[in-house]
Amino acid sequence: MQDESKLIAKESKSSFYYAFTLLDKPKREAMNTVYAFCRKTDDIVDLGNEPDDLKYEKLRRWRIELEKALRGSGSDIQLLNKLVTYIKQFNIPLDPFFELIAGVEMDLQRKRFPTFDDLSQYCYLVASTVGLMCIEIFGYKHSSAKDYAVNLGLAMQLTNILRDVGKDYESGRIYLPQNDMQSFSYTEAELKNKIYNEHFVNLMSYQAERAKVYFQNANDALNYEDKHSMFAARAMQHIYYRLLKRLEAENYDVLSKRIKVGKFEKVAISLGVWAKYRLVYG
Repeated sequence: MQDESKLIAKESKSSFYYAFTLLDKPKREAMNTVYAFCRKTDDIVDLGNEPDDLKYEKLRRWRIELEKALRGSGSDIQLLNKLVTYIKQFNIPLDPFFELIAGVEMDLQRKRFPTFDDLSQYCYLVASTVGLMCIEIFGYKHSSAKDYAVNLGLAMQLTNILRDVGKDYESGRIYLPQNDMQSFSYTEAELKNKIYNEHFVNLMSYQAERAKVYFQNANDALNYEDKHSMFAARAMQHIYYRLLKRLEAENYDVLSKRIKVGKFEKVAISLGVWAKYRLVYG
């Protein structure tokens, strides 16, 4: 029977899966488990048509089960017990796991973000936290790897937001900052009606430039000595940057089409990054 965490990662067809398949087995299995935890946490809110009250309760129970597993009393959910073994093995800080749950809970609390400061806090909770978990598994020598993880998480989440503007609106959520929408004269009514115009393109381009800044900040933070161990993170970075550039090339026409990086591109990018670091660092 196939391992649940591996199956979750594989079926997601996520950039994460293609990036960490080239890790050695202990790290790969740890990453599969961390990813499965993140996916399961997100699915509590995103899947199904259950009322928010029930989703709140499921998140509360999920948090309690994680706490039980961490105390050593054992959770009823085997994935969480397995997760705790890797948390201990790789000495992963606990805060990012609970911050991720808090970030997912924000999707139940607010459907709009008045300012970019509000949005960036959300992005940190749902994305940078994942990076902070992963770097402990990858390994690093310099504490600047934490800044790398935070900035890369922000960059990747902003890229996801740009890609999913239409899909998110159908779920009742707008992640584009409200004050930016006002500044670029693009209204919620226009988004509802999938109006693609110059105002929308300018608004999206402005957000894309923010994402580029975070990608650059991530590059600047990563010490040369840590690049080898971070090849899986670097592969994800290249995949997401390719997506951002593709969105730009398509002039952000995300309301009428699904813009993405295909499976074979993800594989090729991951293999290319892996080969580069194998060649350079041996």
